[in-house]
Amino acid sequence: MGLKGSRLPDARVLLLGLDGSGKSTLLYKLKYDERFQTAPTVGFNVEMIDAKQNRKKITVTVWDVGGQKKMREHWKSFYQDTAGLLFVVDCSDNGRLEEAKHELEHTLKNEHLQGLPVVVLANKQDVGGALTATEITERFNLRKTCNNRDWFVQPCSATSGAGLEDGFRRMVHLVKTTNDANIKETVKYLRAKSMKHGKK
Repeated sequence: MGLKGSRLPDARVLLLGLDGSGKSTLLYKLKYDERFQTAPTVGFNVEMIDAKQNRKKITVTVWDVGGQKKMREHWKSFYQDTAGLLFVVDCSDNGRLEEAKHELEHTLKNEHLQGLPVVVLANKQDVGGALTATEITERFNLRKTCNNRDWFVQPCSATSGAGLEDGFRRMVHLVKTTNDANIKETVKYLRAKSMKHGKK
């Protein structure tokens, strides 16, 4: 007999990245395991994907927001109530890596995303000359940029589907553990506070 309250709350995850990085292709491949011919996203796509975490079902709503320059100024409208960030990088487009790095850094500075987990999807690994996950970690200086949050770089290919499920599973895992960690941190803080008062 299951308790009504035992189901994990649904999580909302943002899927961001520059235009042409493969966000929509990646989302539809993950959801339907099919390759869709996608046009640049003007606005956003929303898909619900069921996942399992510790034998409990969790429904993740993925918001795929357009990455063109004029759309990026609207990204912040989607930050509130987000549980995690999937950031897609086209690892074969050397000319735009600096732009992608800048956008990720700018995004992570927003107060609504403080401490939230990030999974960088190092996309287009099937393209010759694509940077590896390790090279992306170095180029994006992620150890420094993400030092106050859980993060992971997942090599993947939106067209073949390789690595997509692993990246998504990692996000689901981090979203859950972040919530648990927040509760533990709060308890630790309150205990420390009450001990201080007790010593006075």
